[in-house]
Amino acid sequence: MASSGFLGLSLIHIALLLSFCFAEDPFVHFDFEVSYITASPLGVPQQVCYCYKWKVPGPVVNATTNNNVVVNVRNKLDENLLITWSGIQQRRSSWQDGVLGTNCPIPPKWNWTYQFQVKDQIGSFFYFPSLNFQRAAGGYGGFILNNRAIIPIPFATPDGDITIMIGDWYTKNHTDLRKTLNGGKELGMPNGVLINGKGPYRYNTTLVPEGIDYETIDVQPGKTYRIRVHNVGVSTSLNFRIQNHNLLLAETEGSYTVQQNYTSLDIHVGQSYSFLVTMDQNASTDYYIVASARFVNESLWKRVTGVAILRYSNSKGKASGPLPDPPNDEFDKTFSMNQARSIRWNVSASGARPNPQGSFRYGSINVTDVYVLKNKPPVTIDGKMRTTLSGISFVNPTTPIRLADQFKVKGVYKLDFPKPHLLDHLGWKHLMDYGEWTENSRGTYNKWDGIARSTTQVFPGAWTAILISLDNVGVWNLRAENLDSWHLGQETYVRVVNPEATNKTELPMPDNALFCGALSKMQKPQDITSSTTSISGSKLSIFFTLLMIYAAISTFH
Repeated sequence: MASSGFLGLSLIHIALLLSFCFAEDPFVHFDFEVSYITASPLGVPQQVCYCYKWKVPGPVVNATTNNNVVVNVRNKLDENLLITWSGIQQRRSSWQDGVLGTNCPIPPKWNWTYQFQVKDQIGSFFYFPSLNFQRAAGGYGGFILNNRAIIPIPFATPDGDITIMIGDWYTKNHTDLRKTLNGGKELGMPNGVLINGKGPYRYNTTLVPEGIDYETIDVQPGKTYRIRVHNVGVSTSLNFRIQNHNLLLAETEGSYTVQQNYTSLDIHVGQSYSFLVTMDQNASTDYYIVASARFVNESLWKRVTGVAILRYSNSKGKASGPLPDPPNDEFDKTFSMNQARSIRWNVSASGARPNPQGSFRYGSINVTDVYVLKNKPPVTIDGKMRTTLSGISFVNPTTPIRLADQFKVKGVYKLDFPKPHLLDHLGWKHLMDYGEWTENSRGTYNKWDGIARSTTQVFPGAWTAILISLDNVGVWNLRAENLDSWHLGQETYVRVVNPEATNKTELPMPDNALFCGALSKMQKPQDITSSTTSISGSKLSIFFTLLMIYAAISTFH
């Protein structure tokens, strides 16, 4: 495809539920109005930006562990819409996940209200539109889950909290990009990289035209800020760095990390990181914030660089001169893999619960099933270019899987994924290495402080192993986070089933559920005054563990 050949694998990150949800858990409310605007982030007018109240990115959803989140979405687009909450664990419900395996889409001109309770979870995440390649046109925003007041964070309270969305960007309409892929062609090199929906600062008069609106982040000298960075792009891995400033990594996708400094960090598509950055420079000038393409020919991809400005309140002038250097390893992925391996779980810190993260002791969990997911180059199926997982290209049914299960609709989908291998007495979060995974690879697993996260990278010619605890009943999406690969079929779903019919492990279908496909006759005319089912919870009793090995057999270009 268009980028370096990296795949971001979005995982069902479902932790063991040990607590109850009580009626007094607070509600937080948000209103999204999703519409078109005309914008020119790279100097080319585009009628393709999806915005919330005329802004790209959209508003940050700011919630706390166990909150009930209510988001009313008005679809003012001319096509169907779903919003998905990447990495957010929803207590006892997949009904609000916002992907076609669980939800019928929101039709144009309709309102629909999402309501879900977040589980025992903290950290930095983001949301985005999941249909029709719409994420390539914007519509994304941050999702913050704060610690409850009784649980301390493992660092001093920052002086501010800043969300930064980075991602590659095409000046073509997202519908044109979609047609390109559907026509069997690759997207080619992106036209640039956006930072918070804006183009690059004019650091180079040849590469950056005049009149580009760029992002400026204002800070106070001597203060420490928590900076949450999300790669929301199509398919390009990006290296993130701030000129003359250390990035003290503190958290990633719901896990507090061992705190260590980086001068730059590779952030792959779909990934989120949280840094503590102290404003300890002399402010002789403003400073560059850079997100540049990784593992590509630097001379050809220079335009695929996002540049924003970090401005101290006492700054003495504009930023100028060359950008801070990226890693110099275009043809060697060792640096990036070693960097990824260096990120460790802070086992002594409390996460969403008072007990330390390390008390989970994942290394002693008995694994019941092992699946090997293989990535191969695109193939032609029925005359069309498609991508696959282990040789299977997924096509979304017209009736969502969860809805078909609810009403016992036959023939909607097949349970045809390759059967698992059975292994015993294994446990880890995720590990990666070059070559092909074998059972002998188990001896190299980190069984103590491997990081828990929702999206992991798989390097070309390498493998990544992930432990997943399946304790949340429902239908959950497993996908390649690279948007082009996902669009062409590189996804599947995992059904977590409790054979007992009980609301103790899964909430009832919400009152405002939409119907489509084989159940479309059940859809009533819209009543915008209708409300969703209130969310409450109880202890979950079902628990399985699953290992997935994702192998990048060859790269996409």
